[in-house]
Amino acid sequence: MKLELRGITKRFGTLTANDSISLTVQPGEIHALLGENGAGKSTLMNVLYGLYQADEGQILLDDVAQAFAGPGDAMKAGIGMVHQHFMLIPVFTVAENVSLGHEQTKAGGRLDLAAARAKVREISARFGFDVDPDALVEDLPVGVQQRVEIIKALSRDAKVLVFDEPTAVLTPQETDELIGIMRQLKAAGTSIVFISHKLREVREIADRVTVIRLGKVVGEADPSSTNAELASLMVGRSVELTVQKQPAKPGDAALVVQNVSVIDPRGQIMVKDVSFEVRRGEVLAIAGVQGNGQTELTEALIGLQNRVEGSITLDGKPLTGLGVRQVLDAGVGFVPEDRKEDGLVAEFSIAENLMLDRSDSGPFVKGGMLQLKDLAEFAAEKRVEFDIRAQSIETHVGRLSGGNQQKVVLARELSRDLRLFVAAQPTRGLDVGSIEFVHTRIVEARDAGTPVIVISTELDEVVALADRIAVMYRGSIVGIVPGDTPRDVLGLMMAGEPAPEVTAA
Repeated sequence: MKLELRGITKRFGTLTANDSISLTVQPGEIHALLGENGAGKSTLMNVLYGLYQADEGQILLDDVAQAFAGPGDAMKAGIGMVHQHFMLIPVFTVAENVSLGHEQTKAGGRLDLAAARAKVREISARFGFDVDPDALVEDLPVGVQQRVEIIKALSRDAKVLVFDEPTAVLTPQETDELIGIMRQLKAAGTSIVFISHKLREVREIADRVTVIRLGKVVGEADPSSTNAELASLMVGRSVELTVQKQPAKPGDAALVVQNVSVIDPRGQIMVKDVSFEVRRGEVLAIAGVQGNGQTELTEALIGLQNRVEGSITLDGKPLTGLGVRQVLDAGVGFVPEDRKEDGLVAEFSIAENLMLDRSDSGPFVKGGMLQLKDLAEFAAEKRVEFDIRAQSIETHVGRLSGGNQQKVVLARELSRDLRLFVAAQPTRGLDVGSIEFVHTRIVEARDAGTPVIVISTELDEVVALADRIAVMYRGSIVGIVPGDTPRDVLGLMMAGEPAPEVTAA
C-alpha cells in the first residue's frame, strides 16, 4: 500500500509541532523518519494513526484521501503502529492481547479465544516469531513483547506499519532480530515507517530517509550518507560524533559499594547484592535495558531510597542512611534522569536554578539574606561557560530547550567542589549537538580527577564514555568489563549472560 502525507500541519496553541510536512512511502519500502526528540516525528505519526487530527493537509492511501476520526479508522484503513511504550496488558495472554479491540465471538456471544490463538500461531509461523499464544505477556522478554505488538497490528491486516522508536528498550541482539523482522515484512510488501534518532540503525535498515528538524522537513538523505552528514541535517550544523578523550589515569577507589540491596515499598527486591567501586579519574558506566534496577541503584547512591541494605562509602565516609541534602553536601554532584521533574524548577529563572543545592549557605546566602549580586555574577559566568542559550539569566528554565535545560543542570552540579559525579541518562531527549557538549563535560570531569558514574540505556553512549562498564540485569550486576568490550558481548550481558572470564575489577 502506498502512503502519502501532503502538507501535514499540526498546532498545539502557539506551538507548531508539524509544519507542512510531506512524504511518500512506497509499497514494500522502509522509509526512515529521522530527527531528534522533539522534532515532531511522533506527532506526525499520531496524526497518521488518528490519535490527532491535522489542522491542515491530507493523508492518502493508494492515492485515495482519508479522514481518520480515531485509531479505529486508521486500523480499518490498513495502518498499524508499534509504539515505543508497548500497549499491552501484562496479566493477559498473548492471544487475549491480540484480540483486544476486535474480539471474535462464538454463538451466544462468548469470546472465541481459539480463533485468536490460531491467528497468533499463523502469523508467528509466517514470520518465524516463535510466540506462544497462551503465554502471559508479563512473563515474556521485552523483545518478544514487541513481537506481540507486531502480531497485533498484522492480525488487523495492516498494510502500513509505523515503528515509533522501536529499539529504545531492546538489547543489541533484540535490535538485530527486529531489523530482520522488518526486512521480512518489507519482502511481504508491507510499507514501513521507521521513526528513530539512532543514525546507525537508520543507515542499516532504511531504503530512504526523511529528516525533520523543529517540525519541518529539512531534506531527504540516502541511507549511504555518513553519520556526520545525517547529524548535520538533524541539527543544522556540523557535529563531532566521536567522544574525544585520552586514556584514563585512575587513582584510588573513591566510591565503594558493597553488597547493596534496595527494597521497594511493596517489599520487592529491586537491587540485589550489588558491589563495585569507582576510582578517581575514571568513568564507570552502568549499562542495561531500562527497568533492571538502574534507577533504584542510582536513588540509593543519592539518598532517595529508604530501604537500602549493605554499605556505600565515599572517601571512607558512609553515605548509607544519609538524606539527599547530606549526600550532596558530602560532595556528590547529581544529574537526574528526568531533569524536568527532579533537576529543575520550571517557573524559576536560570539564576535561581543554579543555586538550588546551595540555597542555605554561602556563597549566595549570608546571614539569611540572598546575595543577588553574587548570584547574578555567577549565573552570567556559567551562562557563557556552559553555552546556555537564553535571553538572560532571568529567563525561566521552563522556556528553554531540553539541551539548554540540561546545561543548566550541568552548570549547577559541575560548579561545586565534587568528590563524585553521578549522571543518570545524561543525554536523554537531547539533539546530537547537545549530546556532544554533555559528553565533553563528563570527560573533563573525569580528567580533573573526579570519579564519575554514568547510568545510561544508550549503548553507544556507554561505549563512548566508559573506562569500565557494569552491566545490570534484573537488579544484579552480571559483570564489570573494560570499556572496549565488544557490543555483542555487552548485548548478551544485558540479556543476562554472564560476563566473559577476563573482567576489569
